[in-house]
Amino acid sequence: MSRRALTGLLAAAGLALATAAFAAPAVTPKEGDFVVRDFKFRSGETLPELRLHYTTLGEPRRDAQGRVTNAVMVLHGTGGTGRQFLSPQFADVLLAPGGLLDPAKYYVILPDGIGHGKSSKPSDGLHARFPRYDYDDMVAAQYALLTQGLKVDRLRLLMGTSMGCMHGFVWGETYPGFAQALMPMACLPGPIAGRNRVWRKLLMDAIRQDPAWKGGDYAQQPTQGLRTALGLLLVAGSAPLPWQIAEPTRDAADAFVDGYFKDRLPPLDANDLLYQVDSSRDYDPSAGLEKITVPVMWINSADDFINPPELGVAEREAKRLPKGTFVLLPATAQTHGHGTHTWAALWRDRLAALLKASER
Repeated sequence: MSRRALTGLLAAAGLALATAAFAAPAVTPKEGDFVVRDFKFRSGETLPELRLHYTTLGEPRRDAQGRVTNAVMVLHGTGGTGRQFLSPQFADVLLAPGGLLDPAKYYVILPDGIGHGKSSKPSDGLHARFPRYDYDDMVAAQYALLTQGLKVDRLRLLMGTSMGCMHGFVWGETYPGFAQALMPMACLPGPIAGRNRVWRKLLMDAIRQDPAWKGGDYAQQPTQGLRTALGLLLVAGSAPLPWQIAEPTRDAADAFVDGYFKDRLPPLDANDLLYQVDSSRDYDPSAGLEKITVPVMWINSADDFINPPELGVAEREAKRLPKGTFVLLPATAQTHGHGTHTWAALWRDRLAALLKASER
């Protein structure tokens, strides 16, 4: 595996703000924006206009009652965008003609979460005065996009990776039954604690403690803080076996690190990254898992640094999902650590089983 290919894996993990090379899907993606007026955040802050950007493939179909029957929403991870799912490892497997999510059959919705991509975010101008959003705010905004913006009143399937996986659990509890099936990938339904919180706090502290930070009103990006933050993201998204194969020598590993910072650092905004990571601060859907009564196919990978299987959380909590199935993919040279969630060939059969189990 080349250094360029490995860089692409990290982008797919949804943890590094990378520009990925996208394959051209069989159906031309459409992009749009929906503006929510006077959006109120859980913090009590209000944004007069909250812009929600999205990408769609395919067209909605409605039944005799006018209800959408074929909508699929896929939610990205921290630092990602909806368009990351147009990458070959996802789109060429699922969104191609005859694929499980072929846009000729499904209406596929790929939103940019608050603070991400082309949706409203701190770097648009408010900087550190941007409302301090959390996952509940992000899910409420996604609901507004679907119901008010796209006129979608139910989902055939809701998929989510990493942060989007966590959003999936919030969705299942906040809007029970809105999605006919859930497929959360690469997360745990509990508070961000232990090592998972430690690396996030280290990342945020690195930005805030950089002298150039200036409380978020910086004239120049706090580069040293961002370098440390990117380094933590790099390790969090790492996968031991593929990395060992791709970078088998000291010089190869060093060159990869140098290239990583060269590619990632210039487009990064400190406020955007800080807000993105901080938005997980009060996530904890563990109390309401029994509310999720639709079929759930929950997939993690054994080489995921962020959600290590030895914690035993997933096996325990999956038992509380009335129609839940938990799958732990074993670590191999083909898995990609946390980013395994975007390599659809590794879990396509599980998606097929979920779609069949949730047919009505």
